[in-house]
Amino acid sequence: MNRRDFLAASTLFSIGVPFSADVLADASAAQGSPVRGGVLNVAVSPEPTLLTSAFITTMNIGQVSSKVLEGLVAYDLNLRPVPALATSWKTSADGLTTTFQLRKNVKWHDGKDFSAADVQYTLLEVWKKLHPFGRAAFANVTAVDTPDPHTVIIRLSSPAPYLINYINTYGAQILPRHLYEGKDVLSNPLNNAPVGTGPFVFKEWVKGSHVRLERNPNYWQKDQPYLDGVVFKFIPDAAARTVALEAGEIDVALGSSIPLSNLGRFQDKQRYRINTDDGRYLATIFLTQFNVRKPYFADRRVRQALAYAIDRNALLKVVFLGYGKPATGPVPSSVVNYYSPDTRQYPFDVRKAAALLDEAGYRPGKDGKRLRVTLDYDGGGGVTASRPAEFIKQSLARVGVDVELRAGDTATYLRRVFTDQDYDLMISSLHRLPDPTLGVQRLFWTKNIIKGAPWTNGSGYSNPELDRVMEAAGREADEGKRKALLKQWQQIVQDDVPVLDLVEQTWVTVSTARFRKATAQGDGLFASYADAWLTPRA
Repeated sequence: MNRRDFLAASTLFSIGVPFSADVLADASAAQGSPVRGGVLNVAVSPEPTLLTSAFITTMNIGQVSSKVLEGLVAYDLNLRPVPALATSWKTSADGLTTTFQLRKNVKWHDGKDFSAADVQYTLLEVWKKLHPFGRAAFANVTAVDTPDPHTVIIRLSSPAPYLINYINTYGAQILPRHLYEGKDVLSNPLNNAPVGTGPFVFKEWVKGSHVRLERNPNYWQKDQPYLDGVVFKFIPDAAARTVALEAGEIDVALGSSIPLSNLGRFQDKQRYRINTDDGRYLATIFLTQFNVRKPYFADRRVRQALAYAIDRNALLKVVFLGYGKPATGPVPSSVVNYYSPDTRQYPFDVRKAAALLDEAGYRPGKDGKRLRVTLDYDGGGGVTASRPAEFIKQSLARVGVDVELRAGDTATYLRRVFTDQDYDLMISSLHRLPDPTLGVQRLFWTKNIIKGAPWTNGSGYSNPELDRVMEAAGREADEGKRKALLKQWQQIVQDDVPVLDLVEQTWVTVSTARFRKATAQGDGLFASYADAWLTPRA
């Protein structure tokens, strides 16, 4: 598998220690000198529903909008923040004040100056109120001061050490205050025709076909972008995307939009590149979740039994074709700052699974069945979703658990799990992000049991002790003490297993060898492409 190991890293957001740089570090000098000109064709699937990520985190939206709208930082391969619209940042010793210095001479695409007022407005009126992760990430923000056009001071009621890990274009995209203030944010027409500060300017969206962007001649980074434009093509059929890439009709296929089973067709390094680093920031884990409201899954022994019944290594090999690694808990190993391997593990062991089910009172009947349960999955993913569902069904059958698979469209699936709570098991891939308070807490926090709200605590799991630990970790400014709390958090979750974390997924970007990019990024799925270019055709 073409995946580089992570280097040990620690956040640059150290208390009282500022970080400053003018440009992202060049991680790929061997790619040669940039070439100016050309239009990059990118496959994105499915077609976005709108073109701003300021209040929604759907991946396909962010893959397009990140070329037009920007955030304060980006993230390198070790998930450390590096400058974007902010050039430096510093937090006070008590953790209650964070100051950002903004880049000067930045223009919105309509010619107006970008300033601290734009950040202030977007944080208070959009991220804090409307963003699904932002409501938690910015919950401690009490005020945003703008003493001058290039300084933003965020004031907090209690420390929020995770904040720096969510202010890129995926988590905190900045909107132009002068075009949004006083209008309904969610219905603003600019959500479909964005005006940003990014390297490319929105030109057209032909529904069912493509979005076309053109080079921003006034971009703040001198001499960038190199490309004349970017066209995002919406090709719903996976086989058609594969053929389009082989034919040179598209240059880049993002977000594992080329099926893993087809990657063998792109192994010629003279013609293609396979990138497995772009999705590091998302830190995605494929999981099975229990509905602990059901009496059988309210018993921890039953949940632990099913954890032993699923062979993670075989799942990785058979379903994910080796692209990823077995998960060991709620925090992926890629989140090197906070990952703890020192937790209870559930190696594949059918006998131990059966013994736990016996102990819980679920012995085999005459037909060999102990339990009959449903497993819901999003049928909109086609075979990509059905294969792991079938694998889990067969795995649990070995220990006498009969699984009925239920595939619905996305709306039906989400309604069953998060609104009707009418399910036993569900499978999904959920992003954990570089900080557990941002991406993991939502799955286990009692206060996040919100009927009708997707991707919250849909299991119904509630543990007051875990709540206390998670909340303490969210406000602990001392990094050492916080890591100890996060380790305790992981230990509690691994003992109780309301969620079976199965595979740390690898997002795969496939491109032609003509596509080059000067800087490798951990959040490369949402890169601006200011530093991207196309080499001349042979």
